[in-house]
Amino acid sequence: MVGFYNYTVILTYIGTLCGIVGIYECAMGRPWIAIILLLACGFCDMFDGAIAKTKKDRTDVEKKFGIQIDSLSDFISFGLLPAMIGYSVGMNKWYHVIVFCLFILCALIRLAYYNVTEDERQKQTNERRKHFEGLPVTNTALIFPIFFSFSNFFGKQQNFTIFYMILMIIVALLFVIKFKMFKAGKRGLTVVAFFGLALVIWIGINFSNLIEFWS
Repeated sequence: MVGFYNYTVILTYIGTLCGIVGIYECAMGRPWIAIILLLACGFCDMFDGAIAKTKKDRTDVEKKFGIQIDSLSDFISFGLLPAMIGYSVGMNKWYHVIVFCLFILCALIRLAYYNVTEDERQKQTNERRKHFEGLPVTNTALIFPIFFSFSNFFGKQQNFTIFYMILMIIVALLFVIKFKMFKAGKRGLTVVAFFGLALVIWIGINFSNLIEFWS
C-alpha cells in the first residue's frame, strides 16, 4: 500500500475523518454536530505535530509526507467544513456562492503559501517559527464554534446567517492579508486547549437550545 501508516500521522487521519463526517452532517442539516466536529479537527491538528516529533527515526520522506498530509487535511477540515456549515445554516442564495469561493480559495492560497515559505525557511534555519504571516486556517476551529455557540442569541436564523457570511468574508481576507501573528508556544497551546474544552462544555450546556434554534 502506498502512503505511511505509523502513529505519527494517525491523529491527522482522525482529524480528516472528523472533517468529512462534519461535511456529511452539514448535508443532513445538522450544523450543531458539524461545529463540534470542527472543534475536534482543531484538537487533532493541535497535537499531531507534537506526536510526530516523538518519533526520532523519521526519514525525510516521512517528514515531507506528514507535512503534505497535514496541509491537505487542513484544507478539508478548516477550508471546506466551515463553508459547508455556512450552507447548512442558510447560506443558499446565489451570492453566497461567491462568499464560498472566496473563503475556500483564500484558504487554499494560505495553505500553499505556508508550505512553500516554511520549506524555504527550514532550509535556512532550524529555529522555531515565532510568527505566522496572515491568519492560519486552523484558527477557524475556534472562531466559528465560538460564533456558533451564541447563535440562539441572534433571535432569527436569518440574522445569524447574515453575520456568519460577514464573518466568513473577514476570515477569508485575514488568510491572505500579510500581517504578523504570534505563534503560540507550549504554554499558549495549553491555554488554547483548555479554552477549547471550555467551549465544548458551553456548547454541551446549550446543546438543546442550539438544536431547537436550528430545527
